[in-house]
Amino acid sequence: MTNQSRFFYFKTMINKIEHIGIAVKNLEETEKMYKALFGKEAYKTEVVESEGVKTLFFQLGESKIELLEATNADSPIAKFLDKKGEGIHHIAYDVDDIEKEIERLKEEDFELIHQSPKLGADNKLIAFLHPKSTKGVLVELCQEKQS
Repeated sequence: MTNQSRFFYFKTMINKIEHIGIAVKNLEETEKMYKALFGKEAYKTEVVESEGVKTLFFQLGESKIELLEATNADSPIAKFLDKKGEGIHHIAYDVDDIEKEIERLKEEDFELIHQSPKLGADNKLIAFLHPKSTKGVLVELCQEKQS
């Protein structure tokens, strides 16, 4: 595959920033601050048991802000908070076909945390790329789950 065709393929698979995930210690407290900052209410709260996290979403134009609070001490968010404190946890990108994108990224030698999509918050199929292969940024791929 040439560099030009790789760029075209990449460009057509990653559509936009879907959301930015922010790890917080106290979701209720932080929600108040973001309500004041954005001047609007969150549109959704959801617990994702498989990740040990409670999420809360704000819609901002086409993108979202996802606040993440650990629901147990072994969750990835709890470990992140212990190591780095509150702040940006990940950037999520909307993709057309998450399975094809996972395969493409494997071929490009990205290290994946998830080798296949799993169910995430906000009716999404998700997969994460390890920050070691993305210059320190935890990248999440998201695709709307078809009913």
